[in-house]
Amino acid sequence: MSRIFSTAVADVYPHYVTKVEKKGRSRDEVDEVTRWLTGFDQTTLQRHLDEGTTFTDFFAAAEINPGVELITGSVCGVKVQEVEDPLMQQIRYLDKLVDELAKGRPMEKVLRS
Repeated sequence: MSRIFSTAVADVYPHYVTKVEKKGRSRDEVDEVTRWLTGFDQTTLQRHLDEGTTFTDFFAAAEINPGVELITGSVCGVKVQEVEDPLMQQIRYLDKLVDELAKGRPMEKVLRS
């Protein structure tokens, strides 16, 4: 089991925000892509962050967007569509969405709409 599975989402989340803010994007946009991926509303997302929910429990509670199959490409040299472990793949999907935000991709394209 990967160490990231037992890591609190709230421990990684500030790094996502910092990454996108350095490129002129916002925390609200990180929240938007996270809500799109997980099906959480803002209140539920914030509760998970406040309670220190682990990635395992975070994604277990999520209703993953069916559009995730449209997310392709690499994160840290690993193609997200080829990750075999379902939880690790979901974490990589989130990483990929944040990367796309940081690269300046339009929100409509990040959210596959």
